[in-house]
Amino acid sequence: MEKAKAKTVFICQKCGNKSLKWLGRCPVCQEWNSFEETLVSASRHSESSIDAAGTPPQELSRLKVEAVDRIVFPISEFNRVLGGGLVPGSMVLIGGDPGIGKSTLLLQASATLAGDKRTVLYVSGEESFQQIKLRAKRLSIAGDSLFLLPETNLDIILRRVEDMVPMLVIIDSIQTMYVEDLNGVPGSVNQIRECTLRLMRLAKRSGIPILISGHVTKEGDLAGPKALEHIVDVVLSLEGETFGVYRILRSTKNRFGSTNEVGVFEMTSDGLNEVTNPSEIFLASHSTETIGSAVVATFEGSRPILVEVQALTTFAHYGPPRRIANGIDMGRLLMIAAVLTRRARINLSNQDIIANVVGGLKVSEPVADLGVALAIASSFKDSKVAHDIIALGEIGLSGELRHVPQLERRLSEAARLGFKRCIVPASSHVVKQRSEGIQILKARSVAEAIQMGLTAPQQDGKADD
Repeated sequence: MEKAKAKTVFICQKCGNKSLKWLGRCPVCQEWNSFEETLVSASRHSESSIDAAGTPPQELSRLKVEAVDRIVFPISEFNRVLGGGLVPGSMVLIGGDPGIGKSTLLLQASATLAGDKRTVLYVSGEESFQQIKLRAKRLSIAGDSLFLLPETNLDIILRRVEDMVPMLVIIDSIQTMYVEDLNGVPGSVNQIRECTLRLMRLAKRSGIPILISGHVTKEGDLAGPKALEHIVDVVLSLEGETFGVYRILRSTKNRFGSTNEVGVFEMTSDGLNEVTNPSEIFLASHSTETIGSAVVATFEGSRPILVEVQALTTFAHYGPPRRIANGIDMGRLLMIAAVLTRRARINLSNQDIIANVVGGLKVSEPVADLGVALAIASSFKDSKVAHDIIALGEIGLSGELRHVPQLERRLSEAARLGFKRCIVPASSHVVKQRSEGIQILKARSVAEAIQMGLTAPQQDGKADD
């Protein structure tokens, strides 16, 4: 029998698209210079392609589902994002920028389970025994029942897992793993896809949950093929400024829970410490004497969080005015600036506008529109926002304020942190007066809300020119 010959294909390292010839630009993901030559054997069948022929199809109505006990970590913020804990046999991918704290979070999470005399296997393709030991010593982790394996050969790793049968497996990171009988260097599309498929097959067959870490590109996408996100059950993203102390863990895909929950952590010399009350953290540096600052109540998952929105306006001396948004959607900032100019008679056509959410949190709710508008008006008029007030409301193109969902829970959180008044749209339903005694100020338009929220200006309302 004649042996099948290997053939050469070109694979996009961004999205996994295949081509018989080299292309300068991928027609699928539009990435430039992303195709790499790969040798593919026509006779080779990967382990992941083996079909479980012994599993017959079953009728859905006859299936019986038993309750699954999740593996609960002693880290409540981690459990929140996972949907209540780790499901046995699931695969979780944690992505993030280099140095953001992925390895620290994985080591801390594995140590909390190993501390209960349950075996955990931590596989590292980036660090040696000594390096992991030094990091564990810094994190005050003893390491009982936590086994380390510095290895990149996936075949060896799978054999170790089958011999040990641990409760949890950590792979750090998937870009360093490789399969010997597959062409391509570690980190290539073929290697990442095949390694992930084999790990997923192991997790489903054995019921052992697997946590893997993945690097992100400079655009913020997970490095490797997008198919990697489709293979795993849960995709988590660890975000934050590398020079900052706060980290946000959010879910972009979760087959076993909500994708709206976020976890907040603080990076310290002892590792990542969970923040159980994010509102107090994000408002810790909030000053009542600051001009161009407003407080809004946004929802992250199932809990309200109070954050500070800052804005700075200054005369555009060089060229057309610029708009810079950090933590706020640029499109909404442009819309708010246009509405303020047209409907509130605040001429921002010659002003540079910089808007920022303190703490690195990204606010996507339209409810924060009014807070952003107040901060911009405060900076332009050089007038402070009243220290005991928060602003909630979506701004329409006519300058009207629209309904705020879950208003009572937002007000309860604001009252708990000492705020006495809240500006809401006039169309909001009457809120039951609670013991907090927070005063509700109803405004029909953004111009009316600005009059309610700003104190007397320190100087004339003209911009600095």
